[in-house]
Amino acid sequence: MTVSTIENRDDLFSYLNAAMALEHATIPPYLTAYYSIHSSTNSDAAHIIRVTAVEEMLHLTLVANVLNAIGGEPDLTRAGFVPSYPAYLPDGEDDFTVDLRPFSPEAVETFCKIERPGRAPSDDSRLVKATEGRTPLLVSSPTAEEMRFYSIGEFYEEIIEGLEKVAANDPALFCGDPARQVGPEYFYSGGGAMIVVSDLDSAQQALRFIAGQGEGLDSGIYDADGELAHYYRFRQLQLGRYYQVGDHPGAPSGPPLSITWDDVYKVKLSVRLADYPEGSELAQVARDFNADYGAFLASLTKALNGHPALLQEAVCEMFRLRDGFNRLVCNPLPGSDGLHAGPTFEIPAANGADPQASSDAGETTRSVTR
Repeated sequence: MTVSTIENRDDLFSYLNAAMALEHATIPPYLTAYYSIHSSTNSDAAHIIRVTAVEEMLHLTLVANVLNAIGGEPDLTRAGFVPSYPAYLPDGEDDFTVDLRPFSPEAVETFCKIERPGRAPSDDSRLVKATEGRTPLLVSSPTAEEMRFYSIGEFYEEIIEGLEKVAANDPALFCGDPARQVGPEYFYSGGGAMIVVSDLDSAQQALRFIAGQGEGLDSGIYDADGELAHYYRFRQLQLGRYYQVGDHPGAPSGPPLSITWDDVYKVKLSVRLADYPEGSELAQVARDFNADYGAFLASLTKALNGHPALLQEAVCEMFRLRDGFNRLVCNPLPGSDGLHAGPTFEIPAANGADPQASSDAGETTRSVTR
């Protein structure tokens, strides 16, 4: 019998805050790949990446609904919420790094690893020992030291079972203000409806939807709403064809996809502010982008803390970052052998501290404790 790592409401707070950080951690890599694509090229790939990024926002918001339902307070501006890239994510019994990189076969391979289904052989093997000497993983357990989960799906299964356990001992678990819930009228992604969370059933439904849409664990290629799971969307880019209903996982039979890997700005891999020439205009553009991204996270935090009507505007704001992306990725980075600049996502601290200093300090914990 597996040992539970969730015993009370505080443990649930830790896990749900970690889940929000997990969902967000995929967005900067997806956006970097998306905006590295030359305008008017690779429309199939651009559409797949863009839609997936919006659905990660849906997942983040669903987790926030669960957190709000049990009396928590989402905070996307807290220190460490945005990981220092490259960051570690789980891949079965092995781990791999997630980089900020341009659209490429390597980027798509990483996206498939992020979303890959991974059901543990048994409940007893849901938690595995973290690799010795590695920094904490993005889906490490926030309550069991040096332990991580076999996969993202197993991480969510732990929360689902933990909610059931705590709710059985705490009838007042779902005590959150209903006004803090984000309903379907406030968020539309085309890839699933927002779920208002008010009790155990709706909380578990929300979390199972997240796992199913990402990995397709229980419903196969398509999730419960008939949407192609994220993993299989990215597999289409590797296999060169769209899936259609009735296809087997490794054999899509739909129309071909057109990909031109050279129509991409060759952004420097996981570029940092330290890579920019000190005092240069390009360095200032990178800092401005980070400040704008920090403002986006602050707007999103406000939306998730009792102002749900602001959410759609916050999602639009994410794509208004396009100009900042373009000012970076369209320009070669001096001293980088022809590679281009890119956003670093080193978000300035709320107190105005130098983001580079905080990034250097965070190198020893290159992860989000999801």
